[in-house]
Amino acid sequence: MTSVLNGYNLTGDDPVQIEPRSPPHRCAELEDFNLKEELPMSTLSKAAPDVLQRYYRILAAGIDAFDPDGELRTLLIDDLEFEGPIAGKRTGAAGFCQGVKGFIATVSDLEIIQEVHGADGSAILYDARMPAGFVRLAEFFRFDNGKISTLRIHYDPADYVRQGGR
Repeated sequence: MTSVLNGYNLTGDDPVQIEPRSPPHRCAELEDFNLKEELPMSTLSKAAPDVLQRYYRILAAGIDAFDPDGELRTLLIDDLEFEGPIAGKRTGAAGFCQGVKGFIATVSDLEIIQEVHGADGSAILYDARMPAGFVRLAEFFRFDNGKISTLRIHYDPADYVRQGGR
């Protein structure tokens, strides 16, 4: 029987006999899977598609730098499918760009916790610093010709409002 304790494999019946844990095996299908064991970071990894690098830069830049008809709009297909706990299901990039203004106005920092990227989609888990504290969000993206075609966001809407989201 093998047990793991503090990063070591315990072997045999003698708990003092330990050997260093072998490095994790790499799986080709998960090469772009990015698990971070260190502290969260404010930016995405280099594995993230350019469209997401730009998207999160816009979200974190603040309301003074935001233009609903500007760069964010160019990252989205016209008939963007959006789904979130407060807005519900919506279609259309223009409406999304108007709706995200409230989030951009209240968020002061984004801390990326985990990200997963595939050929046609990504998932990002992050904490958003709001006026009264942090809110944990998960966003799931689909891409079409280098643009965001679907965005599904998950978070606790009551906590979002409690922390100052609008």
